[in-house]
Parts: sequence; C-alpha cells; structure tokens
Amino acid sequence: MIIDFHTHILPPGFRERRDRYLQRDATLRALFSDPRSPMATAEELVEALDEAGVDIAVALGMGWTDLETAREANDYLLESAAKHTTRIIPFCSVNPAWGEPALREVERCARVGARGVGELHPDTQGFSLADASVMGPFMEQARALGLVVLTHASEPVGHAYAGKGAVTPAALMALIQQFPDVRIVCAHWGGGLPFYALMPEVRRALANAYVDTAASPFLYRREVFSLGPKLMGADKVLFGSDFPLLPVKRVLAHARAAGLSKEEQALVLGGNAARLLGLAE
Repeated sequence: MIIDFHTHILPPGFRERRDRYLQRDATLRALFSDPRSPMATAEELVEALDEAGVDIAVALGMGWTDLETAREANDYLLESAAKHTTRIIPFCSVNPAWGEPALREVERCARVGARGVGELHPDTQGFSLADASVMGPFMEQARALGLVVLTHASEPVGHAYAGKGAVTPAALMALIQQFPDVRIVCAHWGGGLPFYALMPEVRRALANAYVDTAASPFLYRREVFSLGPKLMGADKVLFGSDFPLLPVKRVLAHARAAGLSKEEQALVLGGNAARLLGLAE
C-alpha cells in the first residue's frame, strides 16, 4: 500500500473565483497570489494517484484565517472522501487562535470522518506553537478525539519561498515536548528536524512525532530521501508529495530511487501512514 500523506484539494469555486477567496483568507493569499500556483479538485487528485500508482492520499486543508472559508473547504474535503472512500482520507483545518469556534469545527468534522487536523500555518494564522493558551485546548481536543495534527514546518536557513514562515525545528520541538501524547506530523522534513534526532534527548522527545516528505524537490537534493530515514528512523518518515504543487509521481520517483532497503521503503511509502491512520495493510 502506498499512501501520499500530504496533498491539497480545494472546492472548484476557489479556482473559479480565485480573487474573491484570496481577499478573504490571508493564508490562501500568501500561497496562491501567483496565478500560476496550482489548485486541484478531488477528481484531479485521484487522477494523479492513478497515474503514479498510489493507493490513498491524505487530503489536507490550509491554515485558514477566515472561518467561513475554512468551513467551505472542510465540507469539500469531507464530501470528497465520502465520494472516494477508498482513495481519500480527509483532515480538516482550522485556526487554533479562534478558540471555541475552532474546537467546534474540529469536533463537527471528526464526527463525519476527519482523521486529523492540518495543515496548520502559524505564521499567517497569527499564533505561536509555543503559546499554551492557544494550543492547550486545541491539542487536548485532538488527543481526546484521536486525531493526528499536521503542521507546516520550515528551515531556519536557505532560500525563501511563498509561505515559508518561521516554524523551525525549535518551534516544532516546543510543541512536541509540551504535548507528547498527541501524534504530530511536521511537514517538509520538519524544516531539518531529522538532523537533530541524532541528539539522544531529541530522539526521545520525538517518540510520537513524524516528518513528511512534502515538496522535497523544491527544498533538498535527492539524497534527503536516503539520509532522512537513517537520521530519524525509517519508522518516522511519511511519504508526501504536496500535490498539486508537485506531481505525485515525481516525488515518488525520488523516494524509490533513494536506495532504502525493502523494509525501509515499505515503511516510508505507506506502512507508517497505515499504522498512524489505523488502516489495515
């Protein structure tokens, strides 16, 4: 089983009325102001999975700043998963800084099939992962509902790109250490988090944390697919493409060419995700 743990789909209306939605939501504006930035529907995602030979995709939301936009996008994710029951697993997305409205929206989505919350974008959403007053109630709800939390992550060095932000390994570790009982996925190789897993105290703290490989070709040389699993452990890495930003088959080709053992590759490409999501192999 191959699972792409990091994809994004949006309602068709978002593409048709792009300027309207860009005005409404700051995260969408940060990521999609360039008219060349691709948006995709559920049907386009399934087509990409078929083309790449991938079985299942986790479909994520954005780190919304507008509650109405979030609800519209969450509804589409849930409806798409209900339509493509064997292909799409939905996560919902909210802004933890909304407080009670965010908790109500997560509970609503969980009741109808959401398996996690994400992608969080703290920079555009205007909160800190280290702010216990914001993250405490949100993370406790995720723990109580058995939801996975996926957050954007970024490197403290290197080139700038749309939406990079400052969710660096230090910020991620603050969240991970404060909420060790919540399953946390740090996108984009956790901004380099696997390197720090060589430190014994960090490795211990990462017992319930994972990284995904989303957007790897835009961030790292291909060797990251062979080095990352060795630094952090192959059982902590989740294959993710960041479709439609990148074609699923392109990122999958990089992962398959990494020289991982058969067992390591099976974990990275789907075994870890299946375990995390409670799916039967």
